[in-house]
Amino acid sequence: MQKPKIVVFTGAGVSAESGIATFRDSNGLWHNHAIEDVASPEGWQRNPQLVLDFYNQRRRDIEKAQPNAAHIAIAQLETAYDVCVVTQNIDDLHERGGSTHIIHVHGEITKARSSQDDQAIYSIGYADIKFGDKCPKGSQLRPHIVWFGEAVLFYAEAEAAISAADKILVIGTSLSVFPAAYLLQAARTDAEKVLVSPDMDVVPRGYRYIADTAMGAVPPLVERWLGECANL
Repeated sequence: MQKPKIVVFTGAGVSAESGIATFRDSNGLWHNHAIEDVASPEGWQRNPQLVLDFYNQRRRDIEKAQPNAAHIAIAQLETAYDVCVVTQNIDDLHERGGSTHIIHVHGEITKARSSQDDQAIYSIGYADIKFGDKCPKGSQLRPHIVWFGEAVLFYAEAEAAISAADKILVIGTSLSVFPAAYLLQAARTDAEKVLVSPDMDVVPRGYRYIADTAMGAVPPLVERWLGECANL
C-alpha cells in the first residue's frame, strides 16, 4: 500500500525554538546588519570579508544548536507517511532531527559554492570559509545561501511535492518571504492543510490555524496523524 504524502513547510520559527536567532524579529540578526550588506550579491562584491564573518558566526551557532521536539516529531511522520520537508531555513536541524527528504529552497549553511559557478557546491560542515579559500577552478568560495535578488533553489521540485501532498503542515513562517511563499498555492483543494504559528496576521484560505509554537503544537498533531494512519 502506498503511503499518504505529507509536505512539511518550515520557516525560522522552528529553528528559533532551538536557540537560533531569526532574521526578522526585533532582536534578530538583521538588527545589527543591513540586509544589503550581508545578504545580497552587491554586499558580497563590496565587502566579502564582512559577509564571510557573518555566516561563519551563524555556522558556529548552528553547530551548537540541537533539534527540538518539533524537528524530531516531523521525522517520526516518516514511519507512516511519505514525507517531504520543504524548508526556508539554512540550518541542518531537520537532518539532525532524523528527516531524510529535505528541500532547502534558500540554501544550506553547511555548504559553500564557487562565486563564479553556482553549480560548484561543496560540503564544508561547520568549518569557516576564509577569504582566499577557492574552489578548484580558482574562484573565491562563498556561502551556499540564496541572497536577496537571487533565484530560490529547487522551486519546481518543491512545487511538485506540494501539489501531490495529501496533507500540508506549515510551521513557523510568516509567509512573507517570496517567491517561496507562493509555493503553497500549489496545494490541492482537497488536501488537509494546517498552519502552526504563535502569531499570524493572515491565514491562507483553506488552512486550519493553530496559534501555538512548533514545540507546543507539532508533537501532538504528529501523534494524531500517526494514529489516523494506524487505524486505516
